[in-house]
Amino acid sequence: MISRRKTRQVKVGNVLIGGGAPVTVQSMTSGYTHDIDNCVREINKLAAAGADIVRVAVPERKDTEALPEIIKQVSVPIVADVHFHFQRALEAIAAGVSKIRLNPGNINDRKQVEMVIDACRERSLPIRVGVNEGSIVERRDKQKRRRELGAVFGDNRHGRLLAIMISKLEEYLDIFYNRNFYDIVISAKSIDPLLVIDAYSEISRRFDHPLHLGVTHAGPRETGTIRSVAPLGTLLASGVGDTIRISYASDPVYEVQDGLELLYVLGLRQRRGAELIACPTCGRIQVDLFTLVQQVNRKLKQEITLPMKVAVMGCVVNGPGECEGADVAIFAGDKRGIIYVQGEKVANVPEDRILDTLLEHCQAFEEKVRAGKARLGEKVVDIIPPDPTGEPGSGYAKITAEKTTGASGGIALPVVNK
Repeated sequence: MISRRKTRQVKVGNVLIGGGAPVTVQSMTSGYTHDIDNCVREINKLAAAGADIVRVAVPERKDTEALPEIIKQVSVPIVADVHFHFQRALEAIAAGVSKIRLNPGNINDRKQVEMVIDACRERSLPIRVGVNEGSIVERRDKQKRRRELGAVFGDNRHGRLLAIMISKLEEYLDIFYNRNFYDIVISAKSIDPLLVIDAYSEISRRFDHPLHLGVTHAGPRETGTIRSVAPLGTLLASGVGDTIRISYASDPVYEVQDGLELLYVLGLRQRRGAELIACPTCGRIQVDLFTLVQQVNRKLKQEITLPMKVAVMGCVVNGPGECEGADVAIFAGDKRGIIYVQGEKVANVPEDRILDTLLEHCQAFEEKVRAGKARLGEKVVDIIPPDPTGEPGSGYAKITAEKTTGASGGIALPVVNK
């Protein structure tokens, strides 16, 4: 169980952030906000994927003018992403958004920032304050930049940038505190995953506001997954972070799916739908396992809503151990597959019937759980490794014989304990 950092709590529409609330998943639309129909379609698609909160860009007046109609047609809280033009923030607040994302460093007039703060306070709306690496470094006045870069954290690998982030954050927060405003969420993103870890770790020690975790410019999903999950997983596992966005240069639905999966595997959110376990690549597989895994994954997402554990294994080496921890499982060999429900063998079918039969047993097990006749994660019997071409249990004798006689062609097969 992860011990989470204690923070203040803010409310974004009907969603709580911080203060012990479950970690939330956010994403952002990729189209124009003023294109109402497409914007609504994208928000609802993200919500269906599991997004708790969705952010939209409002660079122009026509974007904020579209917000009231958009908000009427969606079910998740909407955050307005504001840069440079404080009027867009005031318009978005009046339009009914649930939160404002603001970078005070992009609005030079302090009075304008204070107007936004006051408007949010009147409506009890939180503000996310971002001190992202790409926007906090002074780039016009080189003398000023050198002074900033020579600040504290000299012994840290990212000392100069950390110094800027912390000092800028303190400078920004003073504006909010002076207006008696504390419904704040903080972000400190960077393209560098190690800087992200250092920045959020330091901020978490200094401030009690909830933290929005993320990595900027994460790239395509193929590489962005690792770039995002490495720092976010590290921080979340240490108890830091209250809401997350995994960022991809891709369909934002993947951001939501991968963000939720990260929270699931860390035990920070209750899984929705089945958890699929499958074999890695190896030379022992005797069925088209990888096609089967993709087919099973699709079917489970469509048909199963309970968080049951489903294992699809391709041989008798890892199969028994992995399947024993699953609610519904199959391990296969020689063009066949044996299906187990909580350790009890229920079917032995040819390869072309594995998918349909497995799904039938998943559905039947889900019905039993809903009827109170079974419980998730409760093993019924111990699995004895089978030979998929013979009777259950014969696999143990076969493996032992091959281990003893060398009948496996010189490959030392492990003995699987009964």
